[in-house]
Amino acid sequence: MLEAIGLTSAEQLFDSIPQELRLQRPLNTPAALSEIELLDKFERLGQQNAAARRTSFLGAGAYSHYVPTIVDHIISRSEFFTAYTPYQPEISQGTLQTIFEFQTLVCQLTGMEVANASMYDGSTALAEAVLMAERVTRRSKVISSAAVHPQYLEVVNTYVQHAGIDLELANFDQNTGLAGAALAEAVDDQTAAIVVQSPNFFGCVEDLTALADAAHAKGALLVVAITEAMSLGMLRSPGACGADIVVAEGQSFGVPLSFGGPYVGLFATRDKYARQIPGRLVGEAYDKKGRRGFVLTLATREQHIRREKATSNICTNEGLIALAATVYLETMGRRGIQEAAHQCLQKAAYAARRIRSVNGFSLPFTGPCFNEFVVRGPIPAVELLSRLAKDKSIEGGIALSRYLPDRDKDFLVCVTETNTREQIDALVAALSEL
Repeated sequence: MLEAIGLTSAEQLFDSIPQELRLQRPLNTPAALSEIELLDKFERLGQQNAAARRTSFLGAGAYSHYVPTIVDHIISRSEFFTAYTPYQPEISQGTLQTIFEFQTLVCQLTGMEVANASMYDGSTALAEAVLMAERVTRRSKVISSAAVHPQYLEVVNTYVQHAGIDLELANFDQNTGLAGAALAEAVDDQTAAIVVQSPNFFGCVEDLTALADAAHAKGALLVVAITEAMSLGMLRSPGACGADIVVAEGQSFGVPLSFGGPYVGLFATRDKYARQIPGRLVGEAYDKKGRRGFVLTLATREQHIRREKATSNICTNEGLIALAATVYLETMGRRGIQEAAHQCLQKAAYAARRIRSVNGFSLPFTGPCFNEFVVRGPIPAVELLSRLAKDKSIEGGIALSRYLPDRDKDFLVCVTETNTREQIDALVAALSEL
């Protein structure tokens, strides 16, 4: 190679760099290690990570679920791991088919008719849903439940503040933790959509059918947001309840927590609104010989069409993460997802019952829950949770005062299929001691 370009040494490649800027000594790097030595070194480093060895009951939008090993194996294959945007369908059939399968699975889970090729995450998907509702109804008033995840509401506010959309909040009931009644009462003839999360930020399951009826009676849309997608394996689908747009965070489906991302947003709606959906759709096509193929059927983002005609400026779909979710869902199957959801429900009910029996602790909300619930303790939650982590190596939950300052003794507990009975009993025993 050097001979072909007229050089005699590799050092000549760097002649353009002044001598005074070059490193004149060997790099200060450690000697090479064997594979056994290297694995042992990482084991010892990992043992210093105390947080990784704690029992966790954290949730609030990011959930610890078991990920079958096949998920990592499949997404690590080079043809998937290096895949790029499928602009040329003739050489992108694998990627396109994967996205098509993903869309199909999202429709089956949500009970909707059409789903896009994924979004960045659940929060941006919700923001896009609010913008879409304004386009469909040509109304600018949106009423959201105050029991929607506070960080999701922050993202929505960021999106709509310059879009001419008036976002109003309907408060949740202080006894049940539900916002359905307030939402139904607030909707009027000027409302584009009502936005509800179910299970909501407090883990309570809303009555989506009643909300759909209230919205449609005034010509508004019902937008349903879901942070814990595993609940779709247990609860009646939002589509069956009358929802018009369903968005969700798909992290629960085979995606590790990863310090907060990357995750994957799910977005589904009715077929009649397909042309208003953000992002893009992959569909089936047939050639002259009747052979099935996959193509980008609809791409309404600004990169593909004139900016003023675009529904969104979202620049990509979370392809690799969507693939992970697809592999997970295909591996688990309908019964596997139902079983995982059933374990979440049962274990959370057991934990709630045990914690409620501890002196000084109560459950302030009476609404039905899936796998998260709010606990009220005898001392400020921040102090209580800090002592649990320090003294018992248990991440007992998330203090609600982080989002709602007036609830300084309340904390959100999440239980998934990965939490054992022994871990739940240990949490209860630790609370009793503290």
